[in-house]
Amino acid sequence: MTGYVGYRVMEAPIGALLLAATEKGLCFVEFGADDAALLSLDRWCRRWGFKRSEEAHASHTLQAVEQLRQYFAGLRRTFDLPLDLYGTPFQKKVWSELMRIPYGEVRSYKDVALAIGAPRAVRAVGGANNQNPLPVVVPCHRVIGSNGALVGYGGGLSIKETLLRLEGFLPANDSA
Repeated sequence: MTGYVGYRVMEAPIGALLLAATEKGLCFVEFGADDAALLSLDRWCRRWGFKRSEEAHASHTLQAVEQLRQYFAGLRRTFDLPLDLYGTPFQKKVWSELMRIPYGEVRSYKDVALAIGAPRAVRAVGGANNQNPLPVVVPCHRVIGSNGALVGYGGGLSIKETLLRLEGFLPANDSA
């Protein structure tokens, strides 16, 4: 066993978020706060050798709550949280590139593949994007289809749209 993962739930404009952290930093964000969200955290813990504990690493999850509240209030454009990312080297490379996409901008899966030096890995980039353990914080919502379509998002396309509206990429209302 590597250690403990502490977690807490916060309410956000997109619904409840379950936030989890190791002693090193934020490691997991899940949409929702129901049994399915806890089950997802438990699967993550088993995969990476952790046990979950409500009490552990409260300072990291509290810091995440504060910065996410600022983000949803339009007061924060970047996160400066300690992160503890677990994934394959390729996934980590993709996630690192996602964090370089500026607030209010988007990139296509192909753009991300080109940026990491793997121009033929568009599908693999999509797979890594799908496995992002820190949605919102690692902004996978800023990746769209090469035709401009909002495609795929773990929390659902309505949440992706909400985040892109918040960041000013999409218009504030749907008068179209």
